[in-house]
Amino acid sequence: MNLLTVFEQGDAILIAVFLILIAMSVLTWTLIVTRGLMLRRTRLANRAAETALWAAKDWQSAQAQLAEHASPVAALTHDGLAALRHYREHASASLGQSCDLNEFLTRAIRRGLSRETGKLESGMTMLASVGSTAPFIGLFGTVWGIYHALVNIGAAGQVNIATVSGPIGEALVATAAGLAAAIPAVLAYNAFTRVNRVIGQDLDHFAHDLHAQLLTQAEAIDGVR
Repeated sequence: MNLLTVFEQGDAILIAVFLILIAMSVLTWTLIVTRGLMLRRTRLANRAAETALWAAKDWQSAQAQLAEHASPVAALTHDGLAALRHYREHASASLGQSCDLNEFLTRAIRRGLSRETGKLESGMTMLASVGSTAPFIGLFGTVWGIYHALVNIGAAGQVNIATVSGPIGEALVATAAGLAAAIPAVLAYNAFTRVNRVIGQDLDHFAHDLHAQLLTQAEAIDGVR
């Protein structure tokens, strides 16, 4: 079955269905490639940033090295250090009196952790939407094509296999097109969900370690700018 015949012989609704499915498929594969590369870079950058942080001799050198890393680990470290400096500068004001350092750091790191994990969710809603709606859009195209084939049979008053097989075959291709768009989206969504969960767990563990280090070495970090 030549897909071009659908655009040559199909009506406006059937053509619109195929265009929507093609757009969904292109968007799905674009998200798969871009998100796959992004998640891979994120995991590698996190490992490099965490290694650089714990290998640094002091917090000043650690901050200088992390400035070269664009990763959630580096961002969380900057958030923690900025929160500690901010707390020290306002320790005598109402901010410092409203909560202790432990609680203030916990809030700052948790806020940064939510921001970084939220970035990992970018594009996931689109993949889920394509995976759940594409089969039904394809099914609608199939039903619409078969309906018009039956209308043509009724108008002709007789069944001619040669005339009916073409339109029905073109309509059935819509179901295949819907599945072709949905299956990669569902598989990618499941795979990315697992990778996001792993990265999120790693960030959560790092956030606990960072929080403990900032609390125990707060005096040594005072001079870090």
